[in-house]
Amino acid sequence: MYETETNMFKILSDPTRIQLLRLLIEGETCGCTLIDKVAVSQPTLSYHLNLLAKYGLATKSVEGNKHNYHVDKDAIRHLQAFLQELLDSTPSTCEVTP
Repeated sequence: MYETETNMFKILSDPTRIQLLRLLIEGETCGCTLIDKVAVSQPTLSYHLNLLAKYGLATKSVEGNKHNYHVDKDAIRHLQAFLQELLDSTPSTCEVTP
C-alpha cells in the first residue's frame, strides 16, 4: 500500500532531481541540453534522469542515440491529489495499516 507514492517521494528527496524536474517542466529536452544547467557529470545526470523515468515522474523517448525526457504531469497530479487527500482526512477517515 502506498508503494507508488513512497517511491515518488524518495525520488523527490534529492535536490538534483528536483532541479531536473523544474527544468523539464519547461518542455521535452535531452540530457545534452541539461548538462550545462546542473552541477553534475554526464553519467550522474543520466542516472538521475533514468530514476525520474523509472519511477514515473518523467517519461523518456529515444531517437537514435538521443534520449529525450519530459515531466509526466499526471504523476505530479497524482502526488498532488494524494497530499490533498491527506490534508482533507479526519482521524476517523484515515486508514492505518501496520
